[in-house]
Amino acid sequence: MEQIKVWFVTPEAAPFAKTGGLADVAGSLPRALKDLGIDIRVVMPKYRQIPQPVMNKMMFLGYTFVDLTWRHEYCGIFTLEHDGVPFYFLDNEHYFYRDWYYGQADDGERFTFFCKAALEVLPVIGFKPYIIHCNDWQAGLVSLLLDAHYRDYRHNGFYKTIHTVMTIHNLKYQGVFPKEMMDEIIGLSWEYFHPDGIEFHDKINFLKAGIAYSTRVTTVSKAYAEEIKTDFYGENLSGIIRRRSNDLSGIVNGIDYENNDPKTDKKIYANFDADNLDGKQKNKEMLQKELGLNLAQDTPLIGIISRLVDQKGIDLVDRMIAELLDMDLQMVVLGTGDKKYEDMFLWAQSAYAGKMSANIRYDHILARKIYASCDMFLMPSLFEPCGLSQLFSMRYGTVPIVRETGGLIDTVIPYNEYTGEGTGFTFRNYNAHEMKDAVVRAITVYKRKNEWKNIVRQCMRQDFSWNRSAAEYINLYRQICGITVTK
Repeated sequence: MEQIKVWFVTPEAAPFAKTGGLADVAGSLPRALKDLGIDIRVVMPKYRQIPQPVMNKMMFLGYTFVDLTWRHEYCGIFTLEHDGVPFYFLDNEHYFYRDWYYGQADDGERFTFFCKAALEVLPVIGFKPYIIHCNDWQAGLVSLLLDAHYRDYRHNGFYKTIHTVMTIHNLKYQGVFPKEMMDEIIGLSWEYFHPDGIEFHDKINFLKAGIAYSTRVTTVSKAYAEEIKTDFYGENLSGIIRRRSNDLSGIVNGIDYENNDPKTDKKIYANFDADNLDGKQKNKEMLQKELGLNLAQDTPLIGIISRLVDQKGIDLVDRMIAELLDMDLQMVVLGTGDKKYEDMFLWAQSAYAGKMSANIRYDHILARKIYASCDMFLMPSLFEPCGLSQLFSMRYGTVPIVRETGGLIDTVIPYNEYTGEGTGFTFRNYNAHEMKDAVVRAITVYKRKNEWKNIVRQCMRQDFSWNRSAAEYINLYRQICGITVTK
């Protein structure tokens, strides 16, 4: 059987460029797919922010030109192998030599260029994939452009049999732009501007185009795949998602188990595993010392690592912060976001000295220490397509407290006091008192030390490695290619 070939189109990938969880996925999933026999290659923009030592290692392959109506834009092609996976970087300084990745006035034009370039470079590098796997709105035009411009006689059949997969990492971010781009930049026929196509409230929507024209659509958890069919979670796209429901599936993200292993991790204070939890207690003591918290081994330490915004449920924490900190617990927060929430946590740190640590910054080393040191991890999200923090916390033996939504439903098993089964504590309604009740339940069980250690071990023995997720993607690829699916 011929090897399945995949062209993985992403606007960011760790360790080259990162703004969120997509970068972690794009940096880890391709390696897991390659290890399972897929010929996968990743393509992304060559941003100014990529570290210079990394750029120095890139090899220049050549160039092509990309037409955006009357514009004839240069596209350099660079490559670098990372973890055994070939990465390709598309170079155009006008579009990608910017102060930041997104949020520019011409993002629509920039990522139209990226989508077209991702298609144009394939014959240049001599790679003909069976599947183009597109990620988030920045790659949303690929499937539409493929259908509109690349399957016909002008390309000698090169693109004719290529299928596409569109993965939604967060439906909230869609890439909505003025409809005038149809003529002025994209060069699309107006026959595609309709409610089942790219049209969105008299504008164009890149993510909607990806949903409408891709062979298959995926998102990052089974529960989120169901939720986005509803008006509440559907972000005004629930109609087209329901129309594509037969082609929609949810595959939970994974995390890198090799680089996130409490038994070998050099970024934490002390190593430990599920069979010997002594090191976890040492981590807690050292974090308390580093952050100026009271040294109290028997007081539960709750961690929050998050963007400090409403989507992450920080408004619920805001309503309950005093009631929570009046309890016998400590809290450590790491993240940035809305100023009102940053100020709230800084106030709490001042008002509850020794019980509260507010770290208003991004710090990946401190994040690792928090995962390894805390007893509990609070994640009361309004919505959560998949979520990675609860996976990291369980990997490091920190018991999650989560709202029952999206990927949190799929990954955290509610603790059952009668059977002893479960990996965390959950609440259903988006309500501050229900969140507090979940914290109280967790603290009650925490005081029963042997019972708590059993939950910690059950968390640590879960398998959310990329191998499991990669196997599901491979079955999806095989379905698309008409190859018999394995169990």
